[in-house]
Amino acid sequence: MANDNAFSLSRRGFLASACCLAAAPIFTPVTFAAMPGDNRFVTIVLRGAMDGLDLVQPYGEASFAGLRPDIAIAPDKGLLDLDGFFGLHPAAADLLPLWKAKELAFVHAASTPYRDQRSHFDGQDMLESGGGHVAEEKTGWLNRALATIPRSTARKAIDINTSTELILSGPNIVDVWASDSNFGMGADEMQFLTRLYAHDPAFAKAMEEASRADQSAKMGDDPGAKRGEQITDIAALAGKMLLREYRIASFSINGWDTHVQQVAQFKKAAGDLAQAVVTLKNTLGPEAWKTTVVLAMTEFGRTVRQNGSGGTDHGTGGCCLLAGGAINGGRVLGKWPGIRDEQLFEDRDLMPTSDVREIAAAMLYRQFDVGADDLTAKIFPGVSFDKSSQFLKV
Repeated sequence: MANDNAFSLSRRGFLASACCLAAAPIFTPVTFAAMPGDNRFVTIVLRGAMDGLDLVQPYGEASFAGLRPDIAIAPDKGLLDLDGFFGLHPAAADLLPLWKAKELAFVHAASTPYRDQRSHFDGQDMLESGGGHVAEEKTGWLNRALATIPRSTARKAIDINTSTELILSGPNIVDVWASDSNFGMGADEMQFLTRLYAHDPAFAKAMEEASRADQSAKMGDDPGAKRGEQITDIAALAGKMLLREYRIASFSINGWDTHVQQVAQFKKAAGDLAQAVVTLKNTLGPEAWKTTVVLAMTEFGRTVRQNGSGGTDHGTGGCCLLAGGAINGGRVLGKWPGIRDEQLFEDRDLMPTSDVREIAAAMLYRQFDVGADDLTAKIFPGVSFDKSSQFLKV
């Protein structure tokens, strides 16, 4: 692991990135104006189809335990009661103080418009592009949103991944920090590359932009801090950048495709999500947290009934998490559709009653005053959104 005095990037990775940068300068910062309250927005993509019925269990449904005999947890077996009907998975217990402080909410039965083959690739495409159909949009909705926010040199967006993900890809360039890089470059190496690229305008520009991203990616004042692949490291990095010039951050958490032995696998993933949110809060501190919204979302939910392998298969209605000092939480939002046979989608899935895009649109409206016309025409074409949206009240 590299320390805070060097950007953690392999020699090979830097050269490869520089070549890519010459054609698509992903390190060029996107800047936008200071918003009222200096608001911040974090998106977390839960890759693999997070089982919202496991994270926030409807234990108040009489049939729930029978549909999931190996997965459902009763309150007397460790499930953390939220409101007398829903309970939080014990692996996410670190989130409970946020719930009690009304800094956490969930939206059940949420989904993109995707209803086809339940493909991870297609589902994530729609989740991140914000379109109404697969491959309808070629850019990410968060990137398109940047064009609608008044700009200044004071604000930036950061994608904390090995490369720009779809949600932040597009004509509005964002900074990228590669979390799995593990070989720091010395000052002499940086100087050598600067001289090497000096007479090639494209490469010189790429080098300059990469150096600027290097400085932005330093993780604060703790020289002993480690950059690693652990989710707490990623969340801490996001938080520290949001304390500086950045106001939008995005990263992913994997591990949600729980077809087999879900009990063990879900425990790890739910713990990662809880740690990410808590780490963001702790890193930001009380003042910045007060103006922050975190939206965690997944490509689709999972089947209501468990399968024969002690897991669940790809479904439809899922669950979103909203956190931050800027929300009025302590509630499970959305219209609960029920889980009786006649209430299921295609006799297998939780019926979706909320559009993930409306939730995201409401957060952009709240945090950055993005206009309703821009939200429905440019960012989420065709989505139903206006100032009466229930998600503006959270």
